[in-house]
Amino acid sequence: MPRRDDIKKILLIGSGPIVIGQACEFDYSGTQACKALREEGYEVVLVNSNPATIMTDPSQADSTYIEPLTWEIVAKVIEKERPCALLPTLGGQTGLNVAMDLSSNGVLEKYGVEMIGAIADVIDKAEDRDRFKKAMEKIGLDVCTGETVNTIEEAREVLQKLGLPMVVRPSFTMGGSGSAIAYNREEFDALVRSGLDQSPVTEVLLEESIIGWKEYEMEVMRDMDDNVVIICAIENFDPMGVHTGDSITVAPAQTLTDKEYQRMRDASLAVIREIGVETGGSNIQFAINPTDGRMIVIEMNPRVSRSSALASKATGFPIAKIAAKLAVGYRLHELANDITRETLACFEPTIDYVVTKIPRFAFEKFPEADATLTTQMKSVGETMAIGRTFKESFQKALRGLEVGSFGFGCDGKDLWGTELQPSEDDIRAKLSTPNSERVWHLRYAMKQGFSNEEIYNITGIDYWFLDHLREIVETEDVLREKGDIDSVDYELLRTAKRFGFSDRQLATLLGKTEIDIRKWRLDQGIAATFKSVDTCAAEFEAYTPYYYSTYEDEDETPAKDPDQRRIMILGGGPNRIGQGIEFDYCCCHASFALRDMGIESIMVNSNPETVSTDYDTSDLLFFEPLTTEDVLNICDRVQPDGVIVQFGGQTPLNLARGLQNAGVPIIGTSVDTIEAAEDREKFQQLLERLELRQPANGIARNMDQARMEATKIGFPSLVRPSFVLGGRAMEICYDSAQFDRYVAEAFVVAQGQPVLIDRFLEDATEVDVDAICDGERVVVSGIMEHIEEAGVHSGDSACAIPPYSLPGPVVEAIREATVALAMDLKVVGLMNVQYAVKKEDGQMNVYVLEVNPRASRTVPFVAKATGLPVARIATQVMAGQTLDELGIEKAPIPSHVSVKESVFPFRKFVGVDIILGPEMRSTGEVMGVSERFSIAFAKSQLAAGVILPKEGNIFLSVTQRHKDTITDLAQRLHAMNFNLMATEGTARRIEETGIPVQRVKKIAEGHPNLIDHLIDGEVSLVLNTPNGKGARTDEGKIRAAAVHHGVSCITTIQAAEAAVKAMEALCEEEMAVQSLQERL
Repeated sequence: MPRRDDIKKILLIGSGPIVIGQACEFDYSGTQACKALREEGYEVVLVNSNPATIMTDPSQADSTYIEPLTWEIVAKVIEKERPCALLPTLGGQTGLNVAMDLSSNGVLEKYGVEMIGAIADVIDKAEDRDRFKKAMEKIGLDVCTGETVNTIEEAREVLQKLGLPMVVRPSFTMGGSGSAIAYNREEFDALVRSGLDQSPVTEVLLEESIIGWKEYEMEVMRDMDDNVVIICAIENFDPMGVHTGDSITVAPAQTLTDKEYQRMRDASLAVIREIGVETGGSNIQFAINPTDGRMIVIEMNPRVSRSSALASKATGFPIAKIAAKLAVGYRLHELANDITRETLACFEPTIDYVVTKIPRFAFEKFPEADATLTTQMKSVGETMAIGRTFKESFQKALRGLEVGSFGFGCDGKDLWGTELQPSEDDIRAKLSTPNSERVWHLRYAMKQGFSNEEIYNITGIDYWFLDHLREIVETEDVLREKGDIDSVDYELLRTAKRFGFSDRQLATLLGKTEIDIRKWRLDQGIAATFKSVDTCAAEFEAYTPYYYSTYEDEDETPAKDPDQRRIMILGGGPNRIGQGIEFDYCCCHASFALRDMGIESIMVNSNPETVSTDYDTSDLLFFEPLTTEDVLNICDRVQPDGVIVQFGGQTPLNLARGLQNAGVPIIGTSVDTIEAAEDREKFQQLLERLELRQPANGIARNMDQARMEATKIGFPSLVRPSFVLGGRAMEICYDSAQFDRYVAEAFVVAQGQPVLIDRFLEDATEVDVDAICDGERVVVSGIMEHIEEAGVHSGDSACAIPPYSLPGPVVEAIREATVALAMDLKVVGLMNVQYAVKKEDGQMNVYVLEVNPRASRTVPFVAKATGLPVARIATQVMAGQTLDELGIEKAPIPSHVSVKESVFPFRKFVGVDIILGPEMRSTGEVMGVSERFSIAFAKSQLAAGVILPKEGNIFLSVTQRHKDTITDLAQRLHAMNFNLMATEGTARRIEETGIPVQRVKKIAEGHPNLIDHLIDGEVSLVLNTPNGKGARTDEGKIRAAAVHHGVSCITTIQAAEAAVKAMEALCEEEMAVQSLQERL
């Protein structure tokens, strides 16, 4: 069958901001779908709220709308664009939920829009727990015993039948949000209430507990002719009870017998047929009881899932691309495999290697949170590694995780043999409760003398995995016994490298430096070779393969063309708070720009969720950990003419000096310049030379030095460790007691690096500036005014382009300072500068806070707000072109206001105080655009899930210094007919202006207090600026309770002012939609 010609225009819905449970893998699938549909001649309309994505680039779709993902807003896009069809299966749970809302509210029917890929009834059949259960029973497949409930009373009836422990799972949430295991009645009641609250359809599934069973996922594709192929079988290393997104996973499945695999395969085909997903990818999860072999179907995602990105990268089979083409009428046997160009998409991929994915966590950002891993996902990113064996890929994945470990122990983070060596009781405790540290405690257990049987009985981790981990430990013991390189022969060294040992681990074991080990290894003739991922286990020639390293004899990388320039781009590794998709965006643009310039682009990255690790983003892709050793191994083979380290965030910057010392040619801004900007003393000299102000500051290497600096600098002061990401351990101190505590914590995080101390500029406005410099001239691409006051991390603050309140002369002074800094530092490429503007003695003073001569997380937002392709231009400049040659005079002045707002994971971490501070805690961002600041801000709030109410009760409680401002806001809220509630102090100040206010008790004053009103659904919005910080304070409890009960909570006076302005604007006008292409 040819593709459908009755469809001309197709609407794609993206997945919105990066949140835990739904990350940039859906940018990857959406970008693939856009490409696939446009190459077939369809007009593509894309709606997404996340500006950091590649898919929202104006070049990816014919019409791109960066708008909030609510059905009401998407309905406006449909009314305007009149698409023929909607493809709902590539935008994660968010995209699917919006599509279902559009269907149930009659929008699709009204405008004659057909749902393709999966129709509404099919989606409902897979997502509705009762319907899915009945469907499985009909085809003779076992499911968990359980029932869906809509009230707490119904839940208690089910409890009587099924007993405890019981799994509680809210319907239609993402990343297992709200799901957990109840072990007692009190927990059960709390989880059910919370689950009903979080489920958009007020429904919770209660199921028998199958903790400890083995868990598997099957990625399945089906076309209209009922051809079905299995793309990949993925096995969870951790047994049931840990969300699959938080488990280490391995592909292909390692521990299934042939018979078990065949049973699961047959079941997968039966499930996709019965549910009726006509075209595209689906993900089906199974559990197997290790004692009796009973197999049950856990659930099915009738869409491209989080695991689809992993399966695509693990096999080379582009699931999202094929799914999009199947949705428009193609059959599997009509689509060619891009990599082989001979086989067809109906050939199931064959792989002759092992893939390991390990999740990355951010519990250090939320010290009050429960770090136990459960059925609710908590990881913020992941890394993937490929090796010839499980041992090799496992150790490579551990070092790709970028948490300071270089494999399964024997490195700087290894506690074995130190004073901090864990005791037997510590090890047992870490093994028995799933947590982010458990993987290293498996090794400690083996070193302590635990047998595999004991470890299995505690963890439920399959014997097969434990046997392989023990082989790694045994090899380590042999190497440790040898003690020096002269005692290690060729065979032992080669075995160690084949088992995934890094040079850093060998250096630790053999008492040498990493560079010594590298030289010795190469002298022995043991060098990394590279194998291709080609979907067919080397049965056919591969045209667009990508590569992984191993230690065999034959190398498959193509020889370098002497007439062709090669430039390598180092990616950002696993996503984490402080380093996310924005840097992948920069890396992709670098690759696209190089290709257009006729330069061969080489991408190195270890993150399977990203567009940068798509097989056709670059000319060559190396799926490798970002360590000095692994990058040098690639350089040995491909001999790049230049390496870009400035686009992947802190990850490649940490490698820059080591690579340069090894002779790798780094292009763009020099490593010396990057390091000089981080060096306090050099930076101070630079600012003095340019006659620019900076807050009083000092540097300390111990507590005594820190106290001396504090006496000079005064309070409030800002304390932070140097060389860390996302403001890690950065705190504002108002007195000596706080200062001592926070400085001590900063020294721990700094790991031997000095701690920086600055005077904190209270009530200042922060400004972020992005610029491009070619060494001769500077173009300031974007000036962003922060909405929150200075002191909130720039990654967590809302900001606006163009600046909405700064006077013209101040903006001009900032522009001139940026140009002077870039020229003095000799920047070639991107630069980001952070300023603070503070009113002192009647005049506005501009202070320089920090300079980063590299890509920043604001680059994609600036590009979308101004229309200037910042990362692309910077790449061209780094590759040798000038701004004059590129015809770039200055950045365009945007005619609209764009507001970027941050999105936080607080729903995942119950009880955490949500107050914003200098340490970054957001996972993603959204963007609101309008001609007016107020409407742009309103859109950004809606996109971030902050509901600005139109009626109801608003609770106000502000710190002493905001009491004057709150009276003005109270008057404006009262004028909009809101009822006001406040605690004693704030209420008294509001009443003085003659506005009625309902007094509410503080928690310490007894009941009924605000938490009671929140529980009873009587509060629509909370405006609370803090006196104190922490989950244990009264205010912290109020803020945490607001999050728990789904009530928006605004914690800065500036955001409160912007919100009230937005609410006033929404009373006068509706939100309108406009595409990027129309605007720019």
